Amino acid sequence: MSGWHPGRDSVLERGWLAAHKWLLWRRASQIFFLGLFLLGPLTGFWLVTGNLASSMTLDILPLSDPFVLLQSFLTGHVPSDTALIGGAIVVACYLAVGGRVYCSWVCPVNVITDLAHWLRRKLGLRQGSRLDRNSRYWVMAMVLVTALASGTIAWELFNPVTIVFRGLVFGMGLAWAVALAVLLFDIFVADRGWCGRLCPVGAFYSLLGHTALVRVGAVQRQACNDCMDCYAVCPEPQVIPPALKGESGSGPLILAANCTNCGRCIDVCAPRVFAFCNRLNDRPLGSRSDTEAGPRNQVLDQGLL
Repeated sequence: MSGWHPGRDSVLERGWLAAHKWLLWRRASQIFFLGLFLLGPLTGFWLVTGNLASSMTLDILPLSDPFVLLQSFLTGHVPSDTALIGGAIVVACYLAVGGRVYCSWVCPVNVITDLAHWLRRKLGLRQGSRLDRNSRYWVMAMVLVTALASGTIAWELFNPVTIVFRGLVFGMGLAWAVALAVLLFDIFVADRGWCGRLCPVGAFYSLLGHTALVRVGAVQRQACNDCMDCYAVCPEPQVIPPALKGESGSGPLILAANCTNCGRCIDVCAPRVFAFCNRLNDRPLGSRSDTEAGPRNQVLDQGLL
């Protein structure tokens, strides 16, 4: 595997832009959401006020982080009606598109962890801590217990997402140290360690992904050449085998709630096995024909742009 670079064949087959389409859209999305909050401080035009935990757009649309609201309830504080409406809107959106879409399309820390993963590969680092992926749910439970016991939303004092976001908006300061800590942890301790094994925010949002309509599907899985590129770039590679290999008669859709819908498997796959589709199209191989499902879902993939 010397010199192996995930997605190289896709670049040769489709060109660099097409082989990085969803990565580029994700970066544009992350910049867009950050830009909404930066617009006010930089220009004086407050399109959006607040932060990722609670915001108001055009003094009309409230959005609230349901994980923060849950902690607030546990402290004994009842959020305002506006905050509750904002939380309901966010929950409804993530029930439709998948809760961990937040992790790959909105969260600013994702850029840091993606950079760490890229640096690990460049440095040739293969081994790392084998932290259990379920550790994040234990961390989430501890955050909620702390809120209940302390009467405060203590997690927001240590949350890297909150710290980095505030740093980007109001000046980095301590945020540099937090960002560096996450970067070094993911490089030298555990690959994808923060987002994939420890982050309680991602753990909470994964609970909202079980009913999501928007899914990545291995709609042309019969074309898979076992190059392993999708596993190399996926932040949650354990979600791929059921859909790709049809384990236990599974259909071609990745239905695991921890899939972040990042689209990198679509980007790097030269045979174009993967595409965005919806769970209503899920069917096992052999029911009618996957050759029919593939083109239909590829059209939907293009339509999501």
